[in-house]
Amino acid sequence: MLIKVLVENTAISGDFVTEHGFSLYIKTKRDKILFDVGASTLFLQNAKKLNVNIADVDFLVISHGHNDHGGGLKAFLERNTKAKVFMHRLAFGNYYSKRSNETLTYIGLDGKLKENKQIVFTSDRYHINDNILVFSNVVQKVSLPKSNRGLFMEHEGQIVNDTFAHEQNLVIEENGIILLVTGCAHNGIVNILEHFYSIKGRMPNYVIGGFHLSSRSGGNEDSETIDSIGTHLLSTKAKYYTCHCTGLEPYKRLKAIMGDRIDYLSTGSVIVL
Repeated sequence: MLIKVLVENTAISGDFVTEHGFSLYIKTKRDKILFDVGASTLFLQNAKKLNVNIADVDFLVISHGHNDHGGGLKAFLERNTKAKVFMHRLAFGNYYSKRSNETLTYIGLDGKLKENKQIVFTSDRYHINDNILVFSNVVQKVSLPKSNRGLFMEHEGQIVNDTFAHEQNLVIEENGIILLVTGCAHNGIVNILEHFYSIKGRMPNYVIGGFHLSSRSGGNEDSETIDSIGTHLLSTKAKYYTCHCTGLEPYKRLKAIMGDRIDYLSTGSVIVL
């Protein structure tokens, strides 16, 4: 598998533009996949620099209903009229973030796109083909990230804490290797891994994505929790590539625990699994 990072908060060089968002291009032997599209049209600029033709993408997976992962959806649909777009059925809900000044900011997706015929709505487990699936309904066995606390949703006319039921994760199997891709792991990376194990009966070989150990307002998960997560991740024997909402400081702490079992992916990064 070939993986290119189209959008992330940081970049490997000044040749790439960045934003608070996430987008991956994944090429398997038979499929060209996009996972998330960042917050804007920026993913298109970086795709050109990385020799990725968006019009050739076979399908897009949107991890959840926040605009730093699905803000580029309109631009994608304008440039690719054939790809199916797999989104959780709750992804077009009304979602909000409480900023540092205590005001609520809308962070949901463009509801005008909901009726687009390329969109396929998912729930629980959805098999895209015989070696690719998405799953949601993650059982919350351990506490969710503290940085979730500033995130809200509209439910029956009321603003309530986001349940993150709209979040889904991607699983790709090829040549005996299993890759798990998370968007923000709002449901907790440990919970997601345990739910994955309940589905597959084993841990993945590779995991890529954000672990939501940091928030945009600047707060990080406490050191004890990060250490516990790092120890758990290390026990799975998987190789981790993290980015985006994990945060640079939490990543450094994970790196100290996990060593070469975890690395950071920035915009412009290219890896082969």
